[in-house]
Amino acid sequence: MNHLLLADDDANIRALVRYVMTREGYRVHEARDGAEAAALMERTPVDLAIIDVMMPLMDGFELCAHIRQHYDIPVILLTARGELSDKEQGYLKGTDDYVTKPFEPEELLYRVKALFRRYKRAASDIIRMHRITIDRKNVEVSDGESVFLLPMKEFELLAQLAQYPGRLFTRDELIRLVWGHDYEGDDNTVNVHINRLRQRFADYADDFVIQTVRGFGYKIVVKEK
Repeated sequence: MNHLLLADDDANIRALVRYVMTREGYRVHEARDGAEAAALMERTPVDLAIIDVMMPLMDGFELCAHIRQHYDIPVILLTARGELSDKEQGYLKGTDDYVTKPFEPEELLYRVKALFRRYKRAASDIIRMHRITIDRKNVEVSDGESVFLLPMKEFELLAQLAQYPGRLFTRDELIRLVWGHDYEGDDNTVNVHINRLRQRFADYADDFVIQTVRGFGYKIVVKEK
């Protein structure tokens, strides 16, 4: 199931979009303003964002730029504005599509499906965190000059965290995702592998860090530059 972020301060718009998207099997996570949407994304991974331009606290242009900086997901901007200059600003901020209000809900649905198809075709095996590049296809981590030779589980753990920067993973989630459902070993193995990764990439703390959230788990934070 694909998860959608829907950020709009108009409750009627949210209800309409929610109805159409849930009917098609999408899970919709709602926010009433840009700041609430940004906070939601830190704790809930989403696959596509539908965001209104005119929102309080953080407008759609700012939220779009924030998403582009921290996440690799498609973005659709909703707005009552139709001027070319507004569309230009939206695309410069990184939106993938632009829908002007009022709109037909079915058209929005078609655009969501089209973006998912486009992103699926363009999905890359490459994850970049400034100087560090993770190549999932060739199972390599490099800094542009040298390749780090990581044991497989360290590589898989790093790739899993880096694929969703800012998302908090519990130890149980990481064991299930990296070691598998049938793993019966000590759950302290996650801590051990995290510590090894920190040691290996200690010189790249300006690019990213693996943070511990006490009592919950771990997340990768990519530094802003």
